[in-house]
Amino acid sequence: MRLALLGPPGAGKGTQAVRLAHRLRVTHLSSGDILRSEKSAGTALGMQIRDFIDHGKLVPDALMIRLMENRIAQAPGGFVLDGFPRTLVQAQELARFLDSIRRPLDVVVNFVLDEAILSRRFEGRRVCPVCGSVYHLDTMPPEVPGLCDQDGQALVIRPDDQPEVVKERINTYRRSVEPLVAFYEQKGILVTLNAAGTPNEVTAAVLKLLQDRGAGKNV
Repeated sequence: MRLALLGPPGAGKGTQAVRLAHRLRVTHLSSGDILRSEKSAGTALGMQIRDFIDHGKLVPDALMIRLMENRIAQAPGGFVLDGFPRTLVQAQELARFLDSIRRPLDVVVNFVLDEAILSRRFEGRRVCPVCGSVYHLDTMPPEVPGLCDQDGQALVIRPDDQPEVVKERINTYRRSVEPLVAFYEQKGILVTLNAAGTPNEVTAAVLKLLQDRGAGKNV
């Protein structure tokens, strides 16, 4: 089973990628985790990546493609791609690479979510500035309002979770995802799923979609 997950920030792609990889017994390939590990390891690719990350710039398509191709080639069987591809160029090069090794994607799951729900998911998030623990005012509040359960520090709102920043992130994503959706629709492997449910509900819905398509025989 070879999957790729699309979805706006806050849609729960990371959570679902971990869950699906476990259920399908395949490798979870998170572009964010891979970037951080390469940077920390100080590999040749990591040194190039560091220059972009440290200066707040996006890693170029060519470098991301090379990095992800290396990790996909090392995956022993199936995989779930989380955070990649992000651009049409990345999607096109990924398709060429996977075809060349005879391991094309089976399904691309496109998570969609109402903008009001997305905004609330960000705006309700609170983070401990010391230990990094993450809370949510609606779904996972701290025991004492405003304070971290672990060390009692005052919780903060990350800059990326400010309403005006969230709105821009969502708009940017929607502009960038349209070509990807069209690309995978043309290939006939795109399925769209409303991600407004609980994590368990969304996981169950994805697995059912895979079974309905005959792609989830090992679920």
